This record gives sequence, structure tokens and C-alpha cells, in this order.
Amino acid sequence: MASFSHPLFSCRICQNPVALRDDLLSKRFVAKSGGAYLFRHAMNVVVGKKEDRQLMTGYFSVADIFCSKCGQELGWKYVKAYDPAQKYKEGRFIIETAKILKQY
Repeated sequence: MASFSHPLFSCRICQNPVALRDDLLSKRFVAKSGGAYLFRHAMNVVVGKKEDRQLMTGYFSVADIFCSKCGQELGWKYVKAYDPAQKYKEGRFIIETAKILKQY
């Protein structure tokens, strides 16, 4: 396993780094596979096609995100929130906890 100067999260399949611990905003989200984290930034991901989707907290324009190394679907990026109370999620990333590993 690689060693890093900052804790980070990597793809469970290929260990490609996808998010820094410093960018973790919340651990209280839910996605398709269960628990999910909200991140300020994600790295080494491919952003898919934008689409409008009804989620538990409202209607959003989102784009699925995939690991740039192995193609595993990791979660999604919030592109636009239609509810003003949800605007803080715009530009943020949801990554499913079942798809990532924490590394130190």
C-alpha cells in the first residue's frame, strides 16, 4: 500500500486516490449502496453525463462519477440544486463508502 502525507480515500478496486480527508464535508449521506460521504473536491474521477434526478433531499441536476483508472462508479457530482436550501451541495461530490478505502 502506498503511503501519503495526508489521509485520503481511494477506489476500493484499484486504490486510485479519489478524495482527500481534508475535503470531507459530511459522513451523513445515503446513496445507492448505503452510506456515502460528501466531499468538497474529488480527484482522478471521470464525470459522466449530466441529468436531472429526484433524490431524497430534492430535485437536482447531477452527473455520475467514475474512477479514472478502473471505471468503477463511485457516486455523483451535484451540478445544480433546484431548491435554494440545497444550493450548498452544488459542485460537491457524493462518494459511496462501499466503493472507497481510507488510507494513511
